[in-house]
Amino acid sequence: MRIGIDATALPLLQFGAANYIVNLIRALLQVDATNAYVIFVKPLHAALFASIGRAQIECVHLPSRLHRVGWEQLALPQLAIRHHLDVLHCPHYTMPFRATCPIVVTFHDMTFFLFPELHKADKVFFFRSMISLSATRARAIIADSESTRQDILRIIHLDPDRVSAVPLGVAPHFQPANDRAAIARMRAKYHLPEKIILNTGVLEPRKNLPMLVRAFRALVDRGLPHTLVLIGDKGWKYGELFRAIETLALTERVILTGYVPEDELALIYNAAELFVYPSLYEGFGLPILEAMACGVPVITSNIASMPEIAGSAGIFVDPMDVDELANAMARALTDPDLRAQKRREGLERARLFPWTRTARETLAVYERAAKK
Repeated sequence: MRIGIDATALPLLQFGAANYIVNLIRALLQVDATNAYVIFVKPLHAALFASIGRAQIECVHLPSRLHRVGWEQLALPQLAIRHHLDVLHCPHYTMPFRATCPIVVTFHDMTFFLFPELHKADKVFFFRSMISLSATRARAIIADSESTRQDILRIIHLDPDRVSAVPLGVAPHFQPANDRAAIARMRAKYHLPEKIILNTGVLEPRKNLPMLVRAFRALVDRGLPHTLVLIGDKGWKYGELFRAIETLALTERVILTGYVPEDELALIYNAAELFVYPSLYEGFGLPILEAMACGVPVITSNIASMPEIAGSAGIFVDPMDVDELANAMARALTDPDLRAQKRREGLERARLFPWTRTARETLAVYERAAKK
């Protein structure tokens, strides 16, 4: 087959769906020596994808989101014809509606339907409309988890055979680090103390960070010496988080690093005693796997996809119960046997999710879509 992948939705900073697109393409080219790939990218990402391997790179100049929408609907179908594509994968919710070949689309989560209050109103309107239209026109749909697949089927009534759950993976550089000097250098770069509790992700309401800060305040009041480290770029409506830190007098005990590149992030995971991820909803929850792969015990929410991803290796809490979260954190930090157990279980769990698995299961979806 000739397979096209639209990577033009890739943002400037690599996180979330960007990790999915980059790592999926890298793994596809690793496991699939039979099919040919054409990757559509913005010029600033051309070198990244060219370095991955043997795919043909087609650069597209898209100066704004509006330009990208127009290009997707008008130019991409023509490019599919020009490149003789047998399948086109649109890995970020939207697709051209005048399809010239079978199209596979990935829906990472359904928050625009389930939690519209957690997004800007214009994004809710756009993505609700585009997801609904894409769902009716795509030959096949990929969901990041079975939890997301069930959300899709419940919200948009589709033939279940058209929707496949394909889990994400964790990159090989997320692993226990033996280089203590490298970890020490990373601590120094980001001014991190010895005892840290870690959370990663965009600073936005869905991540439930004000609740995490309130639970952390309870740990401080119990005399635990740890510092809470929040890694991630500012999203939107992060004001409540900053107010909570100030109101609870935690400005000296909470560190916000901003965005951290992936090659540095793995070392910071290795510096943490505990990873806490009390998100209100995740289509997958990739940071859970990243932390586990680095040998860090994980506390996360008992809802949506998070139990599915963490399995028996996770410690689960009600994300809206501050006392339950605080108690779980205190227990994990004061019980070395529990931490050692969860470290072992987390490492075993993370091994079940290589990106090569994601690639093979995605390739199977391409093959089914092309044959229908």
